[in-house]
Amino acid sequence: MNFYGVTDLWTYTIGAFGIILLPGPNSLFVLSVAGVRGVKAGFQSALGVFVGDTVLLVLVALGAAGLLRTNPGLFMVVKYAGAAYLGWVGLQLILAALKKFRHAEAAATPLQVVPQHLAKPFQRALLVSLLNPKAILFLLSFFVQFIDPAYPAPALPFLILSAIIMGFSAVYLSVLILMGARLAQSFRAHHKLSASLSGAVGAVFVWFGLKLANASLA
Repeated sequence: MNFYGVTDLWTYTIGAFGIILLPGPNSLFVLSVAGVRGVKAGFQSALGVFVGDTVLLVLVALGAAGLLRTNPGLFMVVKYAGAAYLGWVGLQLILAALKKFRHAEAAATPLQVVPQHLAKPFQRALLVSLLNPKAILFLLSFFVQFIDPAYPAPALPFLILSAIIMGFSAVYLSVLILMGARLAQSFRAHHKLSASLSGAVGAVFVWFGLKLANASLA
């Protein structure tokens, strides 16, 4: 079935839904922001992810994936910049968790520790989204499977596929934001548990950074 240049719309829709549900730095960052700073900041970070993903989709359409494949040096620069930033985000979360844990042991007055990387949620989320060259390569390899090369207006199926995956992303991030804010309220009185969870999230970000640093063009 060909739908305006999309060769298998339902298969793509199911695949896109599964991809969005996979945990990654974008969704984890949005969840962290919502948990620490609340719903408003959570949606600011989600907007940053949305803008970043839109830029990546446009870059894919303009051939950025091919540029990365034919220029290993450029790929290495972007890859290590992204890995370093993800690692920095993770370390900031871990340090903030340690401060919160020590504060809980001291039983002092309540203190809301906001890591530096959460001070500007939109800008930080935008960087997390953009500094991932593997995302460009993955989007290209996924999208091309569902675009009819003989369709006279190739931009149209690309827009349809982009709208579907971005729609799923918007709904999923909204659920994460509301869930993260609610969980934060539940854990607010349990400082040690909250600190432990924040530290665990930071460790996952460090792992994301190491994984990206070891990524290849294959």
